[in-house]
Amino acid sequence: MFQHLTSAISQILPEVVLLAAACVNLAVGPFLIGDDGTAPKGLQHRWGVWSLIALAIAGWLQCVPAPVVEATSLAPFLSDSLVSFVRLVTTVTGVVLVMIHWNQTTESDSAESHACLLFILAGTNLIALANDLVILFLALELVSIPTYLFLYVARRDRSGQEATLKYFLLSVFSSALVLYGFSFLYGVAGTTNLTALHQVFKNYEFNAMPAMLLVSIVAIVSGLAFRITAVPFHFYAPDVFQGTATSAAALLSFIPKVAGFIALIRILGQPSVTAATHLGYWSLAAKSGEMLFLLAIATMFVGNLLALLQKNLRRLLAYSSIAHAGYMLVGLSVAVSVPQINDDATSASAGSIGGLPALLFYLGVYGVTTLGVFALIASLSRPERPLETSDDLAGLSKTHPAGAFLAAVLLFGLTGLPPTAGFLGKLTLFLSAWNHGTDLGRRLAICLAINAAIAAWYYLRLIGVMYLQPSCDDTRRTTGVPAFVGVSLCAVASIALFFAPDWLWQALQRVGG
Repeated sequence: MFQHLTSAISQILPEVVLLAAACVNLAVGPFLIGDDGTAPKGLQHRWGVWSLIALAIAGWLQCVPAPVVEATSLAPFLSDSLVSFVRLVTTVTGVVLVMIHWNQTTESDSAESHACLLFILAGTNLIALANDLVILFLALELVSIPTYLFLYVARRDRSGQEATLKYFLLSVFSSALVLYGFSFLYGVAGTTNLTALHQVFKNYEFNAMPAMLLVSIVAIVSGLAFRITAVPFHFYAPDVFQGTATSAAALLSFIPKVAGFIALIRILGQPSVTAATHLGYWSLAAKSGEMLFLLAIATMFVGNLLALLQKNLRRLLAYSSIAHAGYMLVGLSVAVSVPQINDDATSASAGSIGGLPALLFYLGVYGVTTLGVFALIASLSRPERPLETSDDLAGLSKTHPAGAFLAAVLLFGLTGLPPTAGFLGKLTLFLSAWNHGTDLGRRLAICLAINAAIAAWYYLRLIGVMYLQPSCDDTRRTTGVPAFVGVSLCAVASIALFFAPDWLWQALQRVGG
């Protein structure tokens, strides 16, 4: 018993470090606050350093070789290529989020907010590690519950409280849907172990699946669609993004998407190790293909068309985030759909780009670019000179040339133009859909191309405002150093991944089978 317990703990050591650091924040933080509610000056910066140290230790532990536990195992925790990818993503984005949050909190609230951030990152990793419905649900809640507190602590005025309440109520509804779907899965299979579940569902004939199983798929996908801001579960995003602090909006733009998509991948099943095998041959996954297809189409078009109408930067980025969720759903829809079965399609699919690697590659690229944009807003925005609307960007090329250049690089990445990794991300998604060998795949590819053109309008319009419109105030903008470092790192990473994507792509090919 103790041997199994020790083995399980050794698999989640990086997450244990993050959880322990967060608990230290909660245990020590209250003792640093005086009786009058004041705290030592600069305390929030010390907690930021503490969070970076915790992330560094967790990152170092991730590099320590550990036994590989593939998705065919009955163990409670997995340790495969997908886990390694998610840990890399959460560590890098965690560092950027700490930099964005550096000056976004007060001394008295900093311990709680940094603790919440560490809890959220640990929960995201545990979603990837989970091989059991109970562990998976607890990990999802470990992401959700600290997010409520993070939103509340980050901004306590009326708009911040309204944003927190909206997110809380809808997130509770989402969790209830997911739990409802999980209960149906358990009722059909009689087990909560994901590997055992997949083996049970693999034995069902494609057209002879229990109605209860179809209900569970709808409930689970609907519940997780809230987290990834897929239409029609997206309506909270613009108001919450606008009402909360920049650091909280940055977190919401990416981390819930990682949690939602990784949970969907774990539930729908991992692919076989052979390149010609698709998730879609597993009935549970295949039944969700058409649902994901409709979600992808609706999410792309609604997000991009409504983004065209926005002047407020955060609302624009919220609708942009919705559209990017649609792009990622293209990859997931392709991954879980049954390809056309003929000799030409089989040979083509064996050498083509898989939907799952394309989805994960785009997820990482999107995280770098969108967090960079939010870091820029946090860096350049000041109470006396906010960066709220697109008009506030006017003349940025003169008031802050470096900021304008980095913003242009990141917006090029979100548009999907070279020389940024966003171009490769959209290209891999397009090719994975087009080469799928089905009408569904080709329709997705065409819709993706149309939406990329629509998105180019509002992204390039922002660049035009920065470089072509004069500023009402020609005084130079001041810069928040930590957040601006985050902007620089994201822009450099976006360009570097364009010129050297092989190391990441080869790792993701192992995830995709």
